[in-house]
Amino acid sequence: MNKQLVERFINYTKFDTQSSEDSTTVPSTSKQLVFAEYLRKELEKEGLSDVEMDDKGYVYATLKANTKRKAPVIGFISHYDTSPDCSGCGVKPRIVENYDGGDITLSEGIVSSPKKFPELTAHVGEDLIVTDGKTLLGADDKAGIAEIVQALCFLRDHDEIEHGDIRVAFNPDEEIGMGAHHFDVEKFGCQWAYTIDGGDLGELEFENFNAASAKVKIKGVSVHPGYAKGKMVNANRLAAEFAALLPQDETPEATEGYQGFYHLLGIQSNIEGAQLSYIIRDHDREKFEARKKVVQQCGKAINDKYGEGTCQVEVSDQYYNMKEKIDPNMHVIDLVLMAMQQCGVPPKVMPIRGGTDGAQLSFKGLPCPNIFAGGVNFHGPFEFVSIQVMEKAMEVIVKICELTAHYND
Repeated sequence: MNKQLVERFINYTKFDTQSSEDSTTVPSTSKQLVFAEYLRKELEKEGLSDVEMDDKGYVYATLKANTKRKAPVIGFISHYDTSPDCSGCGVKPRIVENYDGGDITLSEGIVSSPKKFPELTAHVGEDLIVTDGKTLLGADDKAGIAEIVQALCFLRDHDEIEHGDIRVAFNPDEEIGMGAHHFDVEKFGCQWAYTIDGGDLGELEFENFNAASAKVKIKGVSVHPGYAKGKMVNANRLAAEFAALLPQDETPEATEGYQGFYHLLGIQSNIEGAQLSYIIRDHDREKFEARKKVVQQCGKAINDKYGEGTCQVEVSDQYYNMKEKIDPNMHVIDLVLMAMQQCGVPPKVMPIRGGTDGAQLSFKGLPCPNIFAGGVNFHGPFEFVSIQVMEKAMEVIVKICELTAHYND
């Protein structure tokens, strides 16, 4: 067991870095800056160069080349915020050594079972880091940060492994789709990069959803219910009616693979007004554009029935499918596949049913596919990560750096 890697990750989980969709600041929560400053100091302590943190919490650093070869400058990126979907405060990680394949009691009355989470069965005999069932773990993406930092420390201490300049960056607000918005690609100065933000062993992703958010506002009219006929407009009921207009079999719980969806994140309502928050996802760009139109048409249907101005729909694009930017740069993928092969990691190339900062960065001119970090069951209290998978992720990062040093040979 790589104790330094494990200790580094567990230490990271102590920081509450939950981001917020309701905020207008960057980062979206000030507590993220506490961890960002910690990372800045840690990178300096580990001897990296060009360490800096900007006013928005983006942390950059360099491991200088140890070779005279003309190697491309590449980068590794992870985000340090955790999901708004589940608390990240007071995380209590615990190591389950040599997992036996059975139920894991997280705390009294809370059990992680392979019957409900069959992903556990792939990790029998491994050492798993789990929560107490009351918070998320934060492997998304603090496992990625730990693996990157530990890989650079390994390269620092093993000068016999040739590598070019290696850049790293850690950023806030990925979980709310804003992580790459203020990422300084020019300052980063890489020819290509990798986000270490994927799931289980071997996952390699360079296709992701096209993504948009939709905010629906419904205006109601409150009248005493005893005298409401012909007067009341109950926004609660109209909100339910709007939700029912969307395809009921095109939701996250009913789709998989390349299938897109409409996802209702939340409703706030009373008689006078309601707000519905949606995310819209599809891998296919044409289908994605069609989905956005469907949401707008649902708003029009409500207005046609109850009067103009009753329903307002605002749709905003978040990110696009990186595949169209990676396809002309497939050497970036070939290097990862070669690294995985040499590290004994069976590659699992698959589309992301979500997005990463790499999607937006690819459209900003930095090809940036996504590599596994090891976490499973993200965004909830049953999240876990295998120590052995984290070690393999670290090995793959090191091997990519080594192979890139010979890229121009």
